[in-house]
Amino acid sequence: MMISLSRHIALSASSSAHGRRFSPLPITRNAAQKNGINLSKFQPLSPQKPVCISAAVGTLGASEPRKTLIETRAYEASDRPLDISVDLPGEQAAQKIKIGIYFATWWALNVVFNIYNKKVLNAFPYPWLTSTLSLAAGSLMMLVSWATRVAETPKVDLDFWKMLLPVAVAHTIGHVAATVSMSKVAVSFTHIIKSGEPAFSVLVARLLLGQTFPLPVYLSLLPIIGGCALSAVTELDFNIIGFMGAMISNLAFVFRNIFSKKGMNGKSVSGMNYYACLSMLSLLILTPFAMAMEGPQVWAAGWQQAVSQIGPNFVWWVVAQSVFYHLYNQVSYMSLDQISPLTFSIGNTMKRISVIVSSIIIFHTPVQPVNALGAAIAILGTFLYSQAKQ
Repeated sequence: MMISLSRHIALSASSSAHGRRFSPLPITRNAAQKNGINLSKFQPLSPQKPVCISAAVGTLGASEPRKTLIETRAYEASDRPLDISVDLPGEQAAQKIKIGIYFATWWALNVVFNIYNKKVLNAFPYPWLTSTLSLAAGSLMMLVSWATRVAETPKVDLDFWKMLLPVAVAHTIGHVAATVSMSKVAVSFTHIIKSGEPAFSVLVARLLLGQTFPLPVYLSLLPIIGGCALSAVTELDFNIIGFMGAMISNLAFVFRNIFSKKGMNGKSVSGMNYYACLSMLSLLILTPFAMAMEGPQVWAAGWQQAVSQIGPNFVWWVVAQSVFYHLYNQVSYMSLDQISPLTFSIGNTMKRISVIVSSIIIFHTPVQPVNALGAAIAILGTFLYSQAKQ
């Protein structure tokens, strides 16, 4: 289909006194001068392009009420076609299946990561090295994928890395803080506190960016804050470092999202490659801090102790938590290319539920009814927030 809105021609017509019967005729120069029509504005039509004609009827003036002019406009098709895409029922069903696969894979990978991550931290309580290994594994996997052309190498320049730097700083802080939290408290408690991230998002956007939100958004924060507070005060395995780590992680990831939206606007990098570049830059930032906070000597002693207690399986735990960390994040960024932010928020809420429930079952975490109620209220508030935000 080709559409154009250009090049007009005018035709004159005659009318009878009792009924209107129009017969278009080519307009002559004398008739044009008599009727006040400037022919210089009209260009000849190309016989090689399709023409669509529409007509409008009117009178030439009050002094000649019976004299009617029909102005016919011809629109010549342009050389550039108009792209029109129509989703067929079969394609819509395939897209829904694809999104379902993304969600199922995302949740499953996240659950597996959290399980192995907690196992490693229980035997090897060094979250700075554990966080570094997670980023290193993902960076290595993507470098190999680019080298073997399994994945398309991103075309990025220096400006891209400059825009990515604040995102990587926030991502690094959030990643380490969450790992520190899980090294001190139960996985379920960390994720309950992390469900309060929307409250931090609204607070930062309101105070620092001056954004305002509708009343339902503010009201949805009440169950989030109340649920998190109820879970915190009734947590049997409460630890202030674990609690603050989850809170710092929330704040850091809010800034990561803000920097990402501002810096990456208009950049054509796929979700998979975007996260790969983010992991590599975060690895460069984190490595010197990890060595300063813990150090190779502490790592060596802790590693020997963990292997002596767990055996060779400990090495596989470390590999698994590192690989699955990258995979679940990569799938989540890839899903952003396919779904709306609202759908992603709902999926993230459901993912957190699956992690909390699975970790309680696998690690036999003792949960009081009041603590479970607080978790349910907080997660419900997160779901309401995702709805109200739209």
